[in-house]
Amino acid sequence: MENCLFCKIIKGEVPGHKIYEDENTFVFLDINPWSRGHCLVLPKKHIRNILEADAESLMALILTAQKISVLIKNKLGAEGINVLQNNSRLAGQMVDHIHFHIIPRYKNGSLQISHKTDYKGDDLEETQKLLTEIG
Repeated sequence: MENCLFCKIIKGEVPGHKIYEDENTFVFLDINPWSRGHCLVLPKKHIRNILEADAESLMALILTAQKISVLIKNKLGAEGINVLQNNSRLAGQMVDHIHFHIIPRYKNGSLQISHKTDYKGDDLEETQKLLTEIG
């Protein structure tokens, strides 16, 4: 897509700190990192989000995410890795090109990711029923 920032980075039209590339995927450092080594894994093909992604692209993405996670652990000494993927503005997706965040975690780091919510989970049976009905 011609106006997509990530497509422009892949094509070299906009600068980015590339750390890996293969036939299907491209990885570069996040310009606003949460920790040292925070990078983005994305397909070279423009795909808006996980809801529109084909199985082949998703497979390539997750395998590259694993490869980069191992690289970060080995080269930067990360003791943990968060893999984050957002879909839509409400969920925090700022660029409409599917991507996985690889966020290294370090022992003395101050990064806090919380899942605190007002949701109490008091409708688990109803939700399970809705989500297990196929059709």
